[in-house]
Amino acid sequence: MPYEWKDTAPDDSGAVSFELRLWPYRSLPIRGFVWFFAITAALLGLPLLAVIGTMVLWGLLPFIALALWGIWFAFQRTYRSGETFEVLQFDRANLHLRRHDTGRPDREWQTNPYWVRAMLRNGPVEDYLTLGDGKRELELGVFLTPAERRSLRDEIQDRLSRLR
Repeated sequence: MPYEWKDTAPDDSGAVSFELRLWPYRSLPIRGFVWFFAITAALLGLPLLAVIGTMVLWGLLPFIALALWGIWFAFQRTYRSGETFEVLQFDRANLHLRRHDTGRPDREWQTNPYWVRAMLRNGPVEDYLTLGDGKRELELGVFLTPAERRSLRDEIQDRLSRLR
């Protein structure tokens, strides 16, 4: 699952804190992209071997270069959007949620965890996970699958109830 919990052990006062980090799932790691791009470049370059030394080479070369540039650009844009992440930190006294989107300032929210409830809503998005404290509701894990959001809601509720 594209999220990870870091729980700290209780200290002398019995205080426990939790940290949840969420990120979008990427099915093709960078190393896989390098292999894909190299193989694609080699396969697109094969027809050029037949026309080396002719004027046809200069006619085909711009189109092959444009195709490779398009593939490179599309994958780099996808990987940039994958740099989004959310961090939820909470202990008995404070709950802090931070969302980082590339190219935008971080969005942050703080509240008292005693009042926070993790809820699932149905509407345009199936099992939309929100955190609410009675005053405000915030989305969490919008890039997760519905099954992951259901599981995460239970885990958050469990940890919040342990703090109370």
